[in-house]
Amino acid sequence: MSNEGVNKGRRNLLIGATAGVGAVGAVFAAVPFVKSWKPSEKAKAAGAPVETDYSKLENGQQITIEWRGKPVWVMRRDPAMLKAVTASNELVADPDSTNEKQQPENCQNEYRSIEPEIFVAIGLCTHLGCSPKLFADAGSVDATWLGGFFCACHGSKFDLAGRVYKSVPANANLEIPPYTIDTINKTILVGGES
Repeated sequence: MSNEGVNKGRRNLLIGATAGVGAVGAVFAAVPFVKSWKPSEKAKAAGAPVETDYSKLENGQQITIEWRGKPVWVMRRDPAMLKAVTASNELVADPDSTNEKQQPENCQNEYRSIEPEIFVAIGLCTHLGCSPKLFADAGSVDATWLGGFFCACHGSKFDLAGRVYKSVPANANLEIPPYTIDTINKTILVGGES
């Protein structure tokens, strides 16, 4: 048999096109498989851990992520904020955060956090579940205000460690979820083992 009638350029084009289509098909087939490794939305809602990067978070800045259908705040506190936490001990109802159900054991400290400058809390008021807003500047809510979270729904106030002020409708500190922090990679895993 003779190869005189074979167009080698056309053969190479067809081989290349077939290989290209096969490669694209393999990628499209692999995407659902790789996505199946991630927790489903149902699993996330049921409490699967959620990871977030806090490396770009600047001093005084707060971001909100979702875990178990709840807003979770991640905030980087600057030295002035940390000083305000200590100064607000006289104003808050539970300065020592004695109720261990409100925070994991590794967060039962003055700043209610694993690392003092990184604050993680569930962003729901412990009165009726509204979402308080951050007012970091002293005096921005009232004359005694040293900075913290104010719930406009019914007037509950929390300091920059999420501790509830005395004589407000809320009767408990903001809840701290279980979390781990990776200070090398600058990530937080909310819902992870603490």
